[in-house]
Amino acid sequence: MGRVIEDRAELAEVVARHQAAGQKVVMANGGFDLLHVGHIRYLRGAAAEGDVLVVALNSDRSVRQNKGEDRPLMPLTERMEILNAIEGVTYVTSFDDPTCANLLECLRPNVHAKGTDYTPENLPERNTLKRLGIRLAIVGDAKDHASTALLKRMRK
Repeated sequence: MGRVIEDRAELAEVVARHQAAGQKVVMANGGFDLLHVGHIRYLRGAAAEGDVLVVALNSDRSVRQNKGEDRPLMPLTERMEILNAIEGVTYVTSFDDPTCANLLECLRPNVHAKGTDYTPENLPERNTLKRLGIRLAIVGDAKDHASTALLKRMRK
């Protein structure tokens, strides 16, 4: 079981201690609203890229901006509790910005893991990764699982 750390300065110190001990820190991010098998495969792939996995969840406000007014279905505190219970997740935090670039800037992980719907060319944080020397890892299975698609099927 992981640990929730909301304070960015505290989490940055924790990440730096892991790196000073020679551990590779990976950061993954997403909304994780209606957890599904694609999320689990993404997180397993992210965890395999290093020794420590930090999972950053979009705030409720940013999920609403990205997915629509009827989302998220679960509030941030519940989504964080669920992610915190997943094997391989070391730390859970959240962010309220449109992208996780500011969090990457603060934490400076060794690796940023993204799902297969991203490429180095369409990644919103690509300039931040390049500037900070953070390696991009595309992980997980093909993007054929989506919370939005599940919701559409459930509403039919």
